Amino acid sequence: MDISATIAEMKKDPAFAENVGMVLVHNGTVRGWSRGDRATVTKIEVAADLEKIEQIRQETEQLEGIYKVVIEAHGGIKEPGDDLLFLIVAGDIRENVKPALATLLDRVKSEAITKKEIKA
Repeated sequence: MDISATIAEMKKDPAFAENVGMVLVHNGTVRGWSRGDRATVTKIEVAADLEKIEQIRQETEQLEGIYKVVIEAHGGIKEPGDDLLFLIVAGDIRENVKPALATLLDRVKSEAITKKEIKA
């Protein structure tokens, strides 16, 4: 995802300026170490449930103050440094947008993404 281009496209909607005071972005990448034991990770195998991701996206857009949510999830075999997950949440004020992004990230990771680490 080209984050700047995606946000620029969102801004073309005349309703953007009326509804958005904050845009938050998450760009998840493959770490070179395991969260559990900090062992070196050479690759990961990722599966993304795109239907579930879309359901979560739609539910997040219904939260108070949220104007637009964009998600791009990458599956397959990935190496450290590769992009895995892009989230963009645009909304009115930080008190609405920050928790929406945090909840969105937690839900996508726990409900719609599975991964298997390949350690050195």
